[in-house]
Amino acid sequence: MDNRQAPTGISGFPVTPYDENGNIDKKALTANIEFLLEEGLESIFIGGGAGEFHNLSNEEFESMVKLAVSVVDGKVPVYTGVGGNLTDALEKAQISEKHGAEGYLILPPYLIDGEQEGIYEYYKTIVTSTDLNAVLYQRGNAQLTLETLKKLAEFPQVVALKDGVGDMELNIEFTQELGNSIGWLNGMPMAEVTMPAYLPLGYNCYSSAISNYIPHISRKFYEALKNDDKQTVNEIYEDVILPINRIRRKRKGYAVALIKAGMEIVGLPVNNTVRPPVIPVEKEHYEELKQVLEHALEKYPSGKLSI
Repeated sequence: MDNRQAPTGISGFPVTPYDENGNIDKKALTANIEFLLEEGLESIFIGGGAGEFHNLSNEEFESMVKLAVSVVDGKVPVYTGVGGNLTDALEKAQISEKHGAEGYLILPPYLIDGEQEGIYEYYKTIVTSTDLNAVLYQRGNAQLTLETLKKLAEFPQVVALKDGVGDMELNIEFTQELGNSIGWLNGMPMAEVTMPAYLPLGYNCYSSAISNYIPHISRKFYEALKNDDKQTVNEIYEDVILPINRIRRKRKGYAVALIKAGMEIVGLPVNNTVRPPVIPVEKEHYEELKQVLEHALEKYPSGKLSI
């Protein structure tokens, strides 16, 4: 692949919407992707963590990749989520290549805490299975040391590291040693919360959960952060980011479920339904989120959204 580039800016992670029978709602997924494109997000990651990657069959995954690549139609890079069981990860990597994705985000393997040699071989096996771009995900039971990352970065397919751990001492080691030879993505839960700490290190990309329902606010926040507009950053923290983050932390799985609830609240065609073990947002927390979003859209209006 020529002219390899890492994702930059704000990355959109569409959810996997389900209909009343529990099947993937392709019309709702199309609307989700189109909305993210209209709002100017710089890349689309389909079937990732927010997309309940762990709960998708390969058949479902393939249908979503085909749909995403078709809807995006080359406007921005499309990445997929692969990982877990190694055999399954390799199959999803092949599917991603078959249908013209730009690359994939490699999520951690299932359950086992491997030694660095084993983690290296896991990533290497997936990375070298296709010519697609690969983003390594520093998270869960797949946490790399500097030496392991340096070895993996030698493969041309590896274009970026996404951090979901928050070890800032290690992140400084990574970015000081590797510089701009690879890209750096902030993948912490609700990444806006931590982005002020990541940006000075060279992390110029992040995955935004709230961009699924209030992308204009995420954009306003990021532009203010880059322009050192502390007042706007602090106001959006107080009005939107921290209140939503407090709700997100009330239940396990809300990192996914709360996105769907937010989308439903602002009128996007996605129901507050998820697959186990994730649970839907409870009524009390749903109402809390609704109040936050009502206030947010009143202060930071969008011509496309209303409650």
